[in-house]
Amino acid sequence: MAGSDVIGTDPEIRTEEEWRAALTPEQYRVLREHGTERAGTSGLNAEKRPGTFVCAGCGAPLFESDTKYESGSGWPSFFAPLDDAVETTVDRSHWMTRTEVHCARCKGHLGHVFEDGPAPTGLRYCMNGVALDFEPEG
Repeated sequence: MAGSDVIGTDPEIRTEEEWRAALTPEQYRVLREHGTERAGTSGLNAEKRPGTFVCAGCGAPLFESDTKYESGSGWPSFFAPLDDAVETTVDRSHWMTRTEVHCARCKGHLGHVFEDGPAPTGLRYCMNGVALDFEPEG
């Protein structure tokens, strides 16, 4: 896990210098600067094993693998997060209004949520794979 154990500082109070030391440049761009990775570039798109997707910044559990589905968007997509794992804010960048999703623990930018997902929620949590790590079950 890139950001959770690299340095001892609590991820909720890290300085920007500590974040830069804890994350890869691409993780920093996405998690701390609200960037977006290119569609189709994440190895997590093909991840199908049972397990938990966690925040690459702080290691907090975010999504269980049984909520992941193939959305065709090019990014790992889920229909529901774990309870209290994520928070949302209104994102009015790029001349549109969207709902941004970020880690409830470290506030890292994960992606966006849309109302075009499958049952039972009808939601599509479209996440940047670089903002996630995968912990296989067992």
